[in-house]
Amino acid sequence: MCGIIAYIGHKDAYNILIKGLQRLEYRGYDSAGIALMNGSLNVYKKKGKVQELVDFAKNHNVSGTAGIGHTRWATHGKPDDINAHPHTSGNGRLTLVHNGIIENYAPIKQALEKKGHVFKSQTDTEVLVHFIEEVQKQDNLPIEEAVRVALTQVVGAYAIVVLDSQDPDKLVAARKGSPLVIGIGEDEFFFASDGTPIVEYTKKVIYLDDEHIATVNRSGEYEIRTIDNEVHTPFVDELHMEIERMEKGGYDYFMMKEIYEQPTTIMDAMRGRISAEDGWVRLGGMEKHLEQVKNASRIIILGCGTSWHAGLIAEYLFEDLARIAVEVEYASEFRYRNPVITDKDVVIAISQSGETADTYAALELAKKNGALLYGIVNVVGSSIARLTDAGSYIHCGPEIGVASTKAFTAQVTLLTLMALQLGRERGTISDEYFQALITELENIPEKVKRMLDANDKIKYIASEIKDSHNAMYLGRGYNFPVALEGALKLKEISYIHAEGYPAAEMKHGPIALIDENMPVIVIATNKSLNDKIVSNIQEVKARKGIVIAVITEGDHEINRIADYVIEIPETEEPFTPLLSVIPLQLLSYHIAVMRGCNVDQPRNLAKSVTVE
Repeated sequence: MCGIIAYIGHKDAYNILIKGLQRLEYRGYDSAGIALMNGSLNVYKKKGKVQELVDFAKNHNVSGTAGIGHTRWATHGKPDDINAHPHTSGNGRLTLVHNGIIENYAPIKQALEKKGHVFKSQTDTEVLVHFIEEVQKQDNLPIEEAVRVALTQVVGAYAIVVLDSQDPDKLVAARKGSPLVIGIGEDEFFFASDGTPIVEYTKKVIYLDDEHIATVNRSGEYEIRTIDNEVHTPFVDELHMEIERMEKGGYDYFMMKEIYEQPTTIMDAMRGRISAEDGWVRLGGMEKHLEQVKNASRIIILGCGTSWHAGLIAEYLFEDLARIAVEVEYASEFRYRNPVITDKDVVIAISQSGETADTYAALELAKKNGALLYGIVNVVGSSIARLTDAGSYIHCGPEIGVASTKAFTAQVTLLTLMALQLGRERGTISDEYFQALITELENIPEKVKRMLDANDKIKYIASEIKDSHNAMYLGRGYNFPVALEGALKLKEISYIHAEGYPAAEMKHGPIALIDENMPVIVIATNKSLNDKIVSNIQEVKARKGIVIAVITEGDHEINRIADYVIEIPETEEPFTPLLSVIPLQLLSYHIAVMRGCNVDQPRNLAKSVTVE
């Protein structure tokens, strides 16, 4: 969840650290801090966003060519100046930043207190840096060896970078279960939680593996060892990222920019994988394992949050088009319930970051049981991408807004391609229908662009319901998961309580909530269930509910009875989620802005959930 940035070299470290923290702020923004080495060690940290740290540091010494930085999403200890990172050892020699959770911090802390260690914060991280200090002191070890020995006794997840004031030309980093990237420059090194703070300085990176420890020197030398002290020769990768896609580009918020990028990102997810002209769909990541996937006894889809909603849409797609049994699971629950998994199962993990802790742990469980693992992620070189047997990148570029938009539609696009290829291979789609589907899928980006033209109308509807305390989202079939996603977006960024339901379930309880103050957003684009959805809308209207209907162009019946309507272009029913979700994203955005909320950085949330 937290963001780490570190630098050692010949440049001014402060500006690199601050810019890096600003790029990483989507990972956590409860507090921020830096430590700079320039003869002496200077540590500055403040509760709040990175700008609070910048304002605080203006009147302090920020010189130095080595340093570490951190932006925090609070786990152990409330957000305040004391609990902010970096944390310093009791003797003042070491300072450390950490992303993750040290699960056995309590007994370590008790043992250290008996030896005279005094703790200032409530964090597990301060316990870790004191522990490394104790190990170093006992055997007079160099910092890299002290870190390695200490980590052999630590239980939990971590990405750490450590600075030793008595060895100022060296940085030591390690990871287990939390991401860490090493950037290699000209006699300089960078560490970061992802590639966004590094890309403008170097394209050469190493994705540090679990239980590996990296030691880098200002001289340009580096070494990577395992926690068991074996030397590891890493693969130096190339970072593929465009700086322009990490800037707001004239928009007030990243979320709005990312909503408007979707015609492009959906097209990018399809690029090279579909040709209506030649009549084929082909995912390169699936080619090697195609026989196993198409003959799977079932597909298990794992995800959390928005990725889980994408998986629910995939359940409809795979069962409808490829006739393969599908189960969609919350990764956080799947891993703890002793699930039945066999080597005839295919497990698909969906994660924008590729670092979601619960999803990764669920995959490890599936791997032990012999299932084929397939990853659908956005971040190249991420943990899930490396753990899985095969996979496909969604190629939507960095998504900075905490509430996912373009990653969701890119995930759904890729899952649609996968279902189409499997349907064709299994012979469950006629040639005529397959051609109609792939022709229409290539038209979706242009239709999304048309949806964005409705922004002003959606903004007006938002102004009419922005003061609501509750909202209900209803959908059927392919659009039931869209109702869940719409409700999640409203909750995430505007803090209005909202729930999504299958429309038919409304009368089994939720209808009790409906009155003249309750907006009910109905996704009513399903041709196959149109009459039933009309009936559901009538039930809401009979109880004075405010109906906002997302309908297909030309649906005069629902247009007549709803209070507000938003039209989407006509499309094949399996593709309606790619269009119907757009107005729900825009509606949530405008309501949040009108309520004075920070759209990109909603309270209590972070983009990448790398802890349990």
